[in-house]
Amino acid sequence: MNERNRRAFLIGVVGTVAVFAVLFFAVGARRILESLLSADPSLVVATFVLALCWLAAWSLMLRTVLASLDVDISISTAFFVYAGAVFANNVTPFGQAGGEPIAALLISKVSDSRYETGLVGIASVDVLNVVPSVSLILAGVGYYATTATVGESLETAVGSAVALIAAIVFAMVLVWRWRDALIDRLPAIVAPQLGRLGLERFDSETLEEDLSDRLGRLFENIERVAMDRWRLATAVGLSLAGWLFQVFALTAAFAALGYSVPPSVLLFVIPLANLAGAAPLPGGLGGIEAAFVTLLVPTTGIEASAITAAVLIFRGAVYWMPVAIGGASVSGFGVNALR
Repeated sequence: MNERNRRAFLIGVVGTVAVFAVLFFAVGARRILESLLSADPSLVVATFVLALCWLAAWSLMLRTVLASLDVDISISTAFFVYAGAVFANNVTPFGQAGGEPIAALLISKVSDSRYETGLVGIASVDVLNVVPSVSLILAGVGYYATTATVGESLETAVGSAVALIAAIVFAMVLVWRWRDALIDRLPAIVAPQLGRLGLERFDSETLEEDLSDRLGRLFENIERVAMDRWRLATAVGLSLAGWLFQVFALTAAFAALGYSVPPSVLLFVIPLANLAGAAPLPGGLGGIEAAFVTLLVPTTGIEASAITAAVLIFRGAVYWMPVAIGGASVSGFGVNALR
């Protein structure tokens, strides 16, 4: 790990500890611990099994996307590769934004494909996951509004999420619209700057040609994924299945503590809370937990300590379990995720 990455990682860890300290202080650490100790072990196990189903669904999604790029990997390899990608996302700041380059390197290594192919593969999975998440947010909030009053904080959260997603989609449309201009002009701007970052052994002209070639292949691969409509529909279906498995997992976590939460609430809370993964914390750790508690307390009426305990069980399944599996996978594949 270089000095800059080490500093960013340490700052993220300090931020995570601070967020958890505030959360435990505000809710009550003793009450949270008492709730955790009262959990039904069989339902805790069910939470982890359902989380494995989520991980399997999204690994099949990655395999489907890679197949549209003529990259063929086995189901088991896809599972461990995607677990490695989740591990990379969870140990780098800014979630997917920090982990995608590492995940792309992992994919290219195990599949013997180009780096930009792996980058398109994992980026496509992340982008396609937005489609069902937006649908679940709108459907969940719409149904919730028919049974209860939507509070101002929830309206703000939903509005902010929709605005953020719309801005991302708009930016992607602009990039795609002007892709030819980017291929022609961006390398000429970036190549001289790379020489200042320790790449002096390559002349600017060679770097410019290489970058232009890589950008061209990147956009070609994106187009191939978009044009394969059958696999695209399959990938979106697997994404939806993964989100639903997360809903079932969090439902099981609450059931382990003796509580029942309407699925309509979890349909929009889970994708909304996951937006906190964009915070400069390792995989959004701390920020996502706080977002869950903030959203679930007013929408369920359950005491904050029980909600926090259920969220910790759930996050143990969808965060820490993939970290353990993915960390072992990354190590086994010989990729250094923190360099």
